[in-house]
This record gives sequence, C-alpha cells and structure tokens, in this order.
Amino acid sequence: MLSVDSSSLAKEVEVLRITRDRCRHTRVSVVREIPLTIFLNDREIITLLCTGSHIESLAVGFLKSEGLLQHRSNLLRVETDPNGQTVRIYTTESTEMAEHLFGKRTLTSGCGKGTIFYNVLDSLQSQPFKSRLTIKVDQVRKLMAELNKKSELYRLSRGVHNCGLATTEKILLFRADIGRHNAVDMILGECFLNEVDTSDKILITTGRITSEILIKAAKMKIPTLISRSAATSLSLDLAQNLNMTLIGYVRGGSILAYTGGENLIC
Repeated sequence: MLSVDSSSLAKEVEVLRITRDRCRHTRVSVVREIPLTIFLNDREIITLLCTGSHIESLAVGFLKSEGLLQHRSNLLRVETDPNGQTVRIYTTESTEMAEHLFGKRTLTSGCGKGTIFYNVLDSLQSQPFKSRLTIKVDQVRKLMAELNKKSELYRLSRGVHNCGLATTEKILLFRADIGRHNAVDMILGECFLNEVDTSDKILITTGRITSEILIKAAKMKIPTLISRSAATSLSLDLAQNLNMTLIGYVRGGSILAYTGGENLIC
C-alpha cells in the first residue's frame, strides 16, 4: 500500500489571525480539495470531493459500499487519468443496478460527499452479526490515541477526518480525507482490492457515526465501530438490529458504548 506525503495534500496560505490581544498576518496550512469523477464501465456515476489521495481505493470502496461492485474476481481493471481527477473502473458484473439508481441519488448528512444510492432503512433486513469481538477499555483509548497520532495531515491543516482499520491491538490501515465517508471508502476499497478479511476487525474514525457510515461498515462485515464523535439515533437503531458494537465519544477519558456494551471489558 503506497504512502502519501501529507504535505502534498495541503498548501500554505496567508491569513489574518485574530486573538484576544492582537491581530497579525500569518501563514497556515489548508487541506487540498479536488473533484473526483468515478465511472463504472464507462458510465459516469458520481463526482466526489476529496483530497485526491488514494483515489483508486476511494473509488472502488465507494462502489463496493454502494453495492455496485460485488466480487473481487469480477473486477477487470482500474484506470486513473494523469491529473488524478477521474477513475474508471471496469467489471464483468452487470451494471444494470447503476443504470437504475443513477437518477435516484439522495442527499445525506455526509461531508465532502453526501450522496448515497440506497435507502438506509433497507439495511434493517440484513442478517445480524453472529460473531462477537470483545475489546478492553484501555485498548479503545490506545487505538484512538494511535489514530490521532498518525494524522500528520490533520496536524497540518485541521481540515480532515481520520479513519483506520484495526485489530484490538493496533491500527493496520490508516486513511484521512476531507470527508469522513471518503476516508471510510478508502479503507473499504483497500480491503476489497486486497481481499482482506474484515470480520474480526474494527473500524475506527474521528467522524460522527451516522447511518450511512454504519452501513458501510456492516456491508464489509466489520462487527465493531469506534468513533471520537457521537452517534445518531438511526445508527443506534441499525447497530442494535445488526448486532454490532457501537462505541462513540472516545475523548478526554470518556467512552460511550451505545450498543454491544457487553463486548466492552472494563
């Protein structure tokens, strides 16, 4: 998995900084934002707003999480243009669903993307998780601390969300982007492309846990979701229905086990 220099995803700009006792001109880093257009079998699907990093896995993860890619063996190739603003994905799978859903996109609470194809309530019909993954309280705190430590781009710009795929002991894969959905999709795309077993893994993020984020994790069979931020009521309903462990507001010593509290070892 290729690493990306965080400094290439941000640029310095001059601003006027105002504090209680002074005003002064200074330079700060701001995160890069570009449009990324995704094509599936030469059909334009969507344009996402992102940092422009890991665009192949972002595009694949998006299509996988939306149900437009099913099996890794059917993926033919992934092509990117020289300026890094277009990804073309080719598959042997039928794209009739993409044709059907193309005109039915709905706005969501997402930042940076804010578009999904499916009705989140459909996931209530999914099969609940059977396996249970337990985690200790101190492991939750350590994972969140590790996630924050890894985000050089956040320290530069204060303008991205962080996301990681982890075991109970450490983070295996880290991604950051202006949209929390994008960061999650990058993780899911990497897992799909490399056929990573996620049934015993944890998804950890700094973004709030909304229904669409939870569904992305559920579609990849990830049993536990941890966030620095709070969860919404619908994400809680979905987590309970799917038998997922949902842990939020991991900050300042605080931890909220919204669902699956029996899997959190104090």
